[in-house]
Amino acid sequence: MLRFLVLLFSTLFLFAIVAVGGVLGLFWHYGRDLPDYHQLAHYEPPITTRVYAGDGRLVAEYALEKRSFVPINAMPQRVINAFLAAEDKNFYQHSGIDPAGIARAVVTNLKNRGMGSDRRPVGASTITQQVARNFLLNNEVSLARKIKEAILAFRIERAFTKQHILELYLNEIYLGQGSYGVAAAALNYFDKSLDELSISEVAFLASLPKAPSRNPQLFRERRDYVIGRMAEDGYISPAEARAAMADLISTRPRAEAVLVPGGEYFAEDIRRELADQYGEDSLYKGGLNVRSTLDPALQELATKVLRAGLESYDRRHGWRGPLTKIDAGAGWNRRLAALPARPELAPWLTAVVLATADDHAEVGFADGRKGRIPLAELRWARPALSLQNMGPVPRRASDVLQAGDVVAVEAVTKSEDGKEKYGAETYTLRQPPKVEGALVAIDPHTGRVLAMQGGFSYARSQFNRATQALRQPGSAFKPFVYMAALDSGYTPSSLVLDGPIELEQGPGLPKWRPKNDHNDYLGPTTLRVGVEKSRNLMTVRLAATIGISKVANYAEKFGVVDKLPHELAMALGAGETTPLRLTAAYAQIVNGGRKVTPTLIDRIQDRNGLTIYRHDTRICTSCQTTFYTDQDMPDVPDNAEQLVDPMTAYQMVHILEGVVARGTGRIVASVGKPIAGKTGTSNDSKDTWFIGFSPDLVVGVFVGFDEPVSLGQHEFGATIPAPIFRDFMTEALKDKPPTPFRVPSGIRLVRVNAATGKPAQPGDNNVIYEAFKPDTVPSGVEESVLDNDAGVMGLGYGTISGVGAAEDQPVGQAQTGNLPADAAGGEGLLPPGMPASAPAQPVLPAAPAAVPVRPAPAEPAIPQAGGLY
Repeated sequence: MLRFLVLLFSTLFLFAIVAVGGVLGLFWHYGRDLPDYHQLAHYEPPITTRVYAGDGRLVAEYALEKRSFVPINAMPQRVINAFLAAEDKNFYQHSGIDPAGIARAVVTNLKNRGMGSDRRPVGASTITQQVARNFLLNNEVSLARKIKEAILAFRIERAFTKQHILELYLNEIYLGQGSYGVAAAALNYFDKSLDELSISEVAFLASLPKAPSRNPQLFRERRDYVIGRMAEDGYISPAEARAAMADLISTRPRAEAVLVPGGEYFAEDIRRELADQYGEDSLYKGGLNVRSTLDPALQELATKVLRAGLESYDRRHGWRGPLTKIDAGAGWNRRLAALPARPELAPWLTAVVLATADDHAEVGFADGRKGRIPLAELRWARPALSLQNMGPVPRRASDVLQAGDVVAVEAVTKSEDGKEKYGAETYTLRQPPKVEGALVAIDPHTGRVLAMQGGFSYARSQFNRATQALRQPGSAFKPFVYMAALDSGYTPSSLVLDGPIELEQGPGLPKWRPKNDHNDYLGPTTLRVGVEKSRNLMTVRLAATIGISKVANYAEKFGVVDKLPHELAMALGAGETTPLRLTAAYAQIVNGGRKVTPTLIDRIQDRNGLTIYRHDTRICTSCQTTFYTDQDMPDVPDNAEQLVDPMTAYQMVHILEGVVARGTGRIVASVGKPIAGKTGTSNDSKDTWFIGFSPDLVVGVFVGFDEPVSLGQHEFGATIPAPIFRDFMTEALKDKPPTPFRVPSGIRLVRVNAATGKPAQPGDNNVIYEAFKPDTVPSGVEESVLDNDAGVMGLGYGTISGVGAAEDQPVGQAQTGNLPADAAGGEGLLPPGMPASAPAQPVLPAAPAAVPVRPAPAEPAIPQAGGLY
């Protein structure tokens, strides 16, 4: 007997050694190349990046996994208890693997199988094992994966606290409906934060890892099972359990985040900037908190007025026909509903014409509703025959619409002039315009972009014309030519000849003969009038005299372009820029000539709240003072670069006020507040602009086709973008007091004759105040006139003799003799093709110093009119 017992125990001992050896062998085999679990110490789950407007409203969200991270010390205990009861009741007792749980699962599964139950098999994975699987492994169903999972769970338990493991689990677990982590699930299922959830609701969330079917009964069974386990484990009382089980399961999915209306172009530009600066991973996983510069009220206004302005232009050029046609017979609403969605038409509706009468058209909608379009709302819809020609004004509804036409409509309550009120279900005919445009609004003191609309509809085209469209600014470029002149010794009253000029372009090339828009000439004219009336010939003469290299320098330092070709055609706006850049350049005029960089972002914080970017880099050392008693106000230094003399900048502002008061921008004067600005139209009216400002707001508007073609023979900067600017500023400034433009120290405001620029005399009717720098006020003696027609090849520089010489000549007069060398090394001194040995070009006495450059080449075509309007 003793020998038998010894043999038995020896055999068992041997089996034990073999078993232990086998287990150790498995652990060694599968534990060699496991992922590094130490990475869990620095867990940073992918979380959502959010962009906010200046007032804190949400503009956009970017994420691959919608998740809100909640630290374990902020996690409600009720949530923790529910998941422990449902997933791992022995969590605080085991070391990563729960032998008792495994045994319980085996027994339960055998019992269910013996009873013929079709219930899902009960699992035995601990929370730690699920962490190992979710973070370090995959969901492969195999013994090898289960062994690796167990090994990692054991190692994780040794390396981290139970609280850290719970934090990982509750923030990482996927709970369906796009919910990553318990916080996101609470919002997506119940539209509540975690601390607002009831016992029934936390039990429901804790039941989701087992993925119950969509059968409501199974949902309830699983939830009640979790509630029962919570009561069994002592987390809730029996009474609380009974009350929770009596609750109906009522999910209330979270409503879609309400974003700032019309902010899509703005948000997309921010998205691209974040991706470029920080990478796609930081954008979609990094949980950045971005405070943008967007002003929601101004953005909504920008969207509204730009759409209205583009539609107004489109209506002026006629009706192009229906969107499509369908059978208007029985079943018309089903056929209408089956058409592809047209989100770019929102907020308009899509309707089908059911019948027409003389005075109206009957229309129907996909939901079966019907309405009418009165003839008065069809009067604009003259058939478009070409860009310039339209058919007759409609006399009956059938002149425009036919049964089966699918059209865009919008509900109206009264006629456009407000004289006629309409009944219910009355609509007006709409037409999505083909023309596009952009509007940008900037704070000139900081460069903060307050509003930006990049097109008619983001749903139709994501191309942002405010930042991505390179277009010719036309006459909107001229202020930079005239500022260069003002810094070269000219005054707003200096006279320049507005008359014909011929410029050689080199051997074999035709002469360039720039023209004014109407081929008229004003003769000797002040610089002010040259800007106000947008005179091309004066601008070319002035640019040739001061030197196109100087003009290019001003365009580049103001940020209009990066590199401007040294060709005289550039003075008429033949270069290319974007609406954002041109608007920002004007901002640096009205702010006194200080450099500002346009920005859409005020501040960026990382997931931990650390500021990683701030647009305002000024440092206020005294702002940290705790007590301000008997202390001076904190002084925040202005570290902006001064681009031009503040007096030069103000002279340009003062001249641009005249554009609105007397010149091509008169249409915007109805804003009724101090406003300045400039129209711009490129050759053949392919690009139209108005860039203008009040003392504290700069707005740029561009309108043109994406494929540059003419907007029409009678369309200019004053007819399309200027009314859009006017409507925007009227609303934006309606509650603001009228603020005059700030006059820098040293400027003298002198009464002058607006036509001659001379000091006003008794009896003069055309009198304005003109802004002069010290020692430049005209004396009343006849001023010399910049003619620029003397010399060979049409590029001489001189004056036409007046009745007397000017007493206060511009600074830096060239003397009689040859033209001085170009300051940049002589580039462009001679027109293209002229041999280097050609005689120097003469300059007549009393001409302002000049830096001449070559005229523009014949190809590409040179704008003949930078755009009077």
